[in-house]
Amino acid sequence: MDAETKIADVIANENFKGYGQLLFPGHLSESDKKRTLGQIAPLFPYHRHLSVDVTLNVLNSMLAREKNGEKIFYDLYSDREKDKDPAKAETGLFYFRGVKKAPFAVICAGGSFQYVASLHESLPHALELSRMGFNAFTLHYRTESLEAACEDLAVAITQIFTHAEEFNVGTECYSLWGSSVGAHVAAYLASYGPHGFGGAQLPRPGTLVLQYTGHTNHTRQEPPTYVCVGENDPVCDWRVMKKRLDALAACGIDTEFHKYPHLGHGFGLGIGTEAEGWIASAAAFWKRHLPRRTLRVLSRFEAAAV
Repeated sequence: MDAETKIADVIANENFKGYGQLLFPGHLSESDKKRTLGQIAPLFPYHRHLSVDVTLNVLNSMLAREKNGEKIFYDLYSDREKDKDPAKAETGLFYFRGVKKAPFAVICAGGSFQYVASLHESLPHALELSRMGFNAFTLHYRTESLEAACEDLAVAITQIFTHAEEFNVGTECYSLWGSSVGAHVAAYLASYGPHGFGGAQLPRPGTLVLQYTGHTNHTRQEPPTYVCVGENDPVCDWRVMKKRLDALAACGIDTEFHKYPHLGHGFGLGIGTEAEGWIASAAAFWKRHLPRRTLRVLSRFEAAAV
């Protein structure tokens, strides 16, 4: 695939059968589907700094993995559940494999509950984390409400724990990541666990990573939390995020805060901006909280990569 590949051709690609449409925002018109991958920015009205190179990197990596026999997409709900609630047909998990038995992350993109910006705010993150050795999932959730999205994340975490052997993931100190409204979803699950939203009685995440969100709710038992935001974000004031983090720190919770000058909302990986490289910083924060035996799994991967 290249910058001239049409969206329609990506969706129709046999290797993406069953989920090609979920790679793009919302319900696309026929004219939108005629756009090329180099012309997708207008489909993400709440986002900035979309990179064609990042988009191609993600899609071509997914294509190579599928051709290599690696299953990437997993349904959240059964056909019967989808028939009962058609909105559940537009959910699912994308999985980027890292090292066997390494911990996993679940990443929730934003989109103001109008669309899920996976191609900008979760799939690129998952690919980067997998290249560091982590196992990374991205959630395509229902956009009808915050409650529905939280329920989808609870189902996703429950499925990952239930099928941990099949996925070949470690479940200790898993992490949740979210951007904008996706950060609200991740943060609520971090506070109240999957059981709080209809999932199984499972541990809450060991680390939470949030990008540009106005989320204010918190408990006294939040996980270690990493935050990054643009100083000029017109949607999510950095002061709101800093105030929440200060409250967590006052409870003895480890936190890390990053504010980037001249940067607004929806920057994703932040390639070509002051925020570029933040994901490596967030991954290092997560690693600080991993148990030693889990660190040893990642250390073997890092040693082999040298």
